[in-house]
Amino acid sequence: MRLDAIRNAVVVREPYPYLVAHGVLAPETMAAINNDFPDIPKAGFFPSMTMKRQGAFDRLLSDLESPALAALLTEKFGVDIRDKPQIITVRKWSAAKDGRIHNDGEAKVINSLLYLNPAWPGDDAGGRFRVLRSDKGFDDMAAEVSPDFGTFLAFVRTDNSWHGHPPFVGERRVIQASWLRNQDDFKRKETRGRLSLFLKKLLPGAH
Repeated sequence: MRLDAIRNAVVVREPYPYLVAHGVLAPETMAAINNDFPDIPKAGFFPSMTMKRQGAFDRLLSDLESPALAALLTEKFGVDIRDKPQIITVRKWSAAKDGRIHNDGEAKVINSLLYLNPAWPGDDAGGRFRVLRSDKGFDDMAAEVSPDFGTFLAFVRTDNSWHGHPPFVGERRVIQASWLRNQDDFKRKETRGRLSLFLKKLLPGAH
C-alpha cells in the first residue's frame, strides 16, 4: 500500500470526519491481487480469518493490519486507534439488498474500505459509496466515492455517520478494515461473523 496517498489525503470534517485517498495501490498490482483474491461464492462481508490468505492478497491484508496504517489514521483523525483491536472483512459480490443507508454500531471507532475493482460502470450503475448528511435518502449526500481499484475511504464512527450505496447487483470487490473499542467488541463481532458464515453455508441461496 502507498501510505503517502493516505497521508496526503484531506480530512473532511462535515458531516462527519472522513477522507478519500486514490492510488493507494499501484495499478500494476491489480492482476496479482485479484488473482489471489479468495473465491467467495455469495454476497456479503466475510471475516478474513475464515478464508485462505495467499500471495498478493495476503500481503495486502498484512498492510491493512500494520501498525503503520493505524498510526497514520490516528494522526489524520486525531482519534487514537493504535492499541485498538481490528477486524477485517472481505466482499466479492453485492446483492440488491446491500448498501442500504445505515450507521455503524458504537463498537466501531474508525472504519475503512479499500476497493479492488477495475474502472466502475456509468453513473446509473449504482454501487458508489455515499457519505450522507442524514438517513433520509441517497440524494442527501456530501460526497460520492467510486469503488475503483486502489481507492481508500476511511471515516470516524459518530452518531451521524450515515452512509451506504445505491443498489448494485454483481461483482464489487472491497476489503473493510475496522478498529473496535475493545477486545469484548472484537470477540462479539468475530463470533457473529463465524456464525453468519456457517449459516450462509448451511442455507442454500442465503446472503
